[in-house]
Amino acid sequence: MQRNFDNVLLGSIELFCFAAELGNFTAAANAAGVTPAAVSRSISRLEERLGVRLFVRTTRQIRLTDSGRVYFDQCRQALGQLVDAEREITGGQTTPSGMLRISMPTTYGHYRVLPLLAEFRGRYPDVQVEIHLSNRNIDFADEGYDLAIRVRNPADSNLIARKLEDAELVLVATPGYLKRAGIPTTPEQLLQHDCIQFELPSTGRRIPWPLQVDGEVVELATTGGYCCSDDVLGIVTLARSGAGVVQTYRYIVAEDIRRGELVELMPQFGGTSRPFILLYPHARHLSQRVRAFVDFLVGRMAEIVQAEAKQVKFSK
Repeated sequence: MQRNFDNVLLGSIELFCFAAELGNFTAAANAAGVTPAAVSRSISRLEERLGVRLFVRTTRQIRLTDSGRVYFDQCRQALGQLVDAEREITGGQTTPSGMLRISMPTTYGHYRVLPLLAEFRGRYPDVQVEIHLSNRNIDFADEGYDLAIRVRNPADSNLIARKLEDAELVLVATPGYLKRAGIPTTPEQLLQHDCIQFELPSTGRRIPWPLQVDGEVVELATTGGYCCSDDVLGIVTLARSGAGVVQTYRYIVAEDIRRGELVELMPQFGGTSRPFILLYPHARHLSQRVRAFVDFLVGRMAEIVQAEAKQVKFSK
């Protein structure tokens, strides 16, 4: 095996990560127990080796360049894996610790995962959580994430997939809108209503609404005067304001329905759902923090889904 790194280079990478995290060469020097000049020399050695600038330096501050940000994300992940490996073989990692980076959709983040994170950190206070809320598909290798939550199974066979739930879809509108526009009772009547659309940013395509018709799922291409893209919660906000009919996840609007602020429509055509999947890369030695979070989230979501199913059944 060819040797690509020496002790000096590994030390320079550690100092670079300190500087990137703390945003200051002096703070990095204090954290590492060296002089600011030593930190500066180490960064210069790295920049010379890589042939790129890692920091933009001014008299008052430093900030990562775009190349520096990419390098920092990769170095931080690599150093974390080295620490995890050392702790695992020495038995030193008795409790999960370190930074956990998670990407998730806005809807699932706000309504499902974020409300559980305080409980997770209550169990594992040495784990820090960095959250990426977006409907964009991330690249594990390039962006340094530990976990992602997405709709549907991935095509990438290098990822482990754990289903969190099949999230039920419902049609809703406000009582005020229905008083003004009438109550639709069939898919055909929906075409005469203001149906609030969501456009997928990746394709520019407006998402059709799946409905159960005669035991089969059909996709209805609805129309209306409103369309949102990027943040799917925008369509729910519009519906809550009385703008029209929307199809969304029950977990988002369950409380609105219970309080009578939204009305569930056409339940005889309901029952469709979309799966939410927890994804993480195959790893021979999965870090304790990732393993702890996977077990925690899968277990808690099973409890929540079961409790909600009982509540819906009781309300009917």
